[in-house]
Amino acid sequence: MRITTKGQVTIPQEIRDQLGMHPNTDVEFRIDGDSVVMTKTSAARRADELLARMSGALKDCGMTTDEIMAMTRDWEPPPKKRI
Repeated sequence: MRITTKGQVTIPQEIRDQLGMHPNTDVEFRIDGDSVVMTKTSAARRADELLARMSGALKDCGMTTDEIMAMTRDWEPPPKKRI
């Protein structure tokens, strides 16, 4: 199995079937020694982890919480790209 120039790898159908991985299944990756471990996850868990990593990142941005909230209030995520 090889990694494409875009960093993609095809998960064999047998493995996807065994794990119940369907198109648009959320996954996460972690490094374990010299291996990469892929685990099914939920969008909510990914959001929680992202918020935990970002916690405090805007602390010294020079904006108040109200200003940041006003900036993000009407934001919508871009449409998902189909692979």
